[in-house]
Amino acid sequence: MSAVEFRRSLRLPVSVETLFAWHERIGAFERLSPPWDQAKVVEHTGGIRDGARVVLDVPTGPVHTRWVIEHRDYQQNRQFRDIMLQGPFAQFDHTHKFVPDGANASTLEDVIEYELPLGALGALGGGWYAGNTLDHVFRYRHALLLGDLQRHAQFADRAPMRIAVTGANGFIGSQLCAFLTTGGHSVVRIGRGAFNPGVVDVQWNPEKGDLDARALEGVDAVFHLAGANIAERWTDAHKRAIHESRVQGTTLIAKTIASLERKPRVLVSASAIGIYGDRGDEVLDESSALGTGFLSDVVREWEACTEAAQKAGIRVVHTRSGIVQGAAGGALAKQLPFFRWGVGGPLAGGHDWVSPIALDDEIGAMHFCLMTESVRGPVNLVCPTPITNGRYTQVLGDVLHRPAFLPVPAFGLHLLFGKEMVDNTVLTSLRVIPNALQDAGFHFRHPTILDILRFELGLSNA
Repeated sequence: MSAVEFRRSLRLPVSVETLFAWHERIGAFERLSPPWDQAKVVEHTGGIRDGARVVLDVPTGPVHTRWVIEHRDYQQNRQFRDIMLQGPFAQFDHTHKFVPDGANASTLEDVIEYELPLGALGALGGGWYAGNTLDHVFRYRHALLLGDLQRHAQFADRAPMRIAVTGANGFIGSQLCAFLTTGGHSVVRIGRGAFNPGVVDVQWNPEKGDLDARALEGVDAVFHLAGANIAERWTDAHKRAIHESRVQGTTLIAKTIASLERKPRVLVSASAIGIYGDRGDEVLDESSALGTGFLSDVVREWEACTEAAQKAGIRVVHTRSGIVQGAAGGALAKQLPFFRWGVGGPLAGGHDWVSPIALDDEIGAMHFCLMTESVRGPVNLVCPTPITNGRYTQVLGDVLHRPAFLPVPAFGLHLLFGKEMVDNTVLTSLRVIPNALQDAGFHFRHPTILDILRFELGLSNA
């Protein structure tokens, strides 16, 4: 049985040297891995040069497959290859080709030769599926690569930065770090546990107020993303964790960087649109009055804890995130199994407003806030088109080609997750718009829920 060839190319508005350098930096593999596969990198050594290896754990339903990939035939600014040594294919040989197209443009050509197991029987049973899957994967990869390069090119006149990040290994933080490193910046990961370069570069313990200021001396910027997960049943203990993790962590970060001899220029501190409370059909922007209730109070105090940094002359941005949509985490990942089984539906009538944002635009907006000197204070990270839960449900069902009409009553959600958490998060109506971002000139790549879901689930026509 002869191998099948898959080929896809993309012209990019950057030099071949810039394009190749992006692929060679730490984080490129993580940025290009399709999130809906939820592959876990077990080992990654040696970059993309000859002999380097990537070991992956890839779930396929209840079964996990181990992939072992080796890089070969490295030719700087021209090509490198990925050869599968272990995995589901009988043969898999991926050549990344880089072709110059003048001084400021280049073409990336992905050429894959593959053979399915079981010979002709495997090709008959899985040939269409394999080809269709590769097409989806590379449409996503090329769209993401183009977007990342465009976002970095917007600030190409800036020198590379050394950026500290808390929450660096989370759903958002891991992709933010990969985006920053592929753009040429260096990342200092602040985390708990033992020192482990690339995972925990600087140790901290917010409860004890422990953070070595000397390790942050000279950083140019800080992203503070750490905090206990809100989307869990709110016991008294968990409510304390939600509050304390945000107040203690933010206070420690702000006071520490304010004490540095060479202070960072900017602190981008995570926040949430939950600060506005339950507001029904009211349209909300950064100038709107703040709400009341446990979550609103927590977020208000959370933002206030950056005061020490502000007083020290550090530009502070509070990124008030909406519902971040990504296949690998957050609310969308929790809902997907139900919708794929055809048992999804609107929540408590579907009348509440929701304000989503693509993970891709969340990362882009955070980078924009980092780089844009005029941006400070509260910034809503939501797409420009909030929708009702009922409309969200309908679009998600349409994108997945599944029915989505089974209603989920409020009391069912209360039984599953607890009344207080549900009423303060899932059933809170927030119709939020991103005025600060748009006024500053940020461009949304995924402005509607249809754009968001099609891209993040790998179903885009791009």
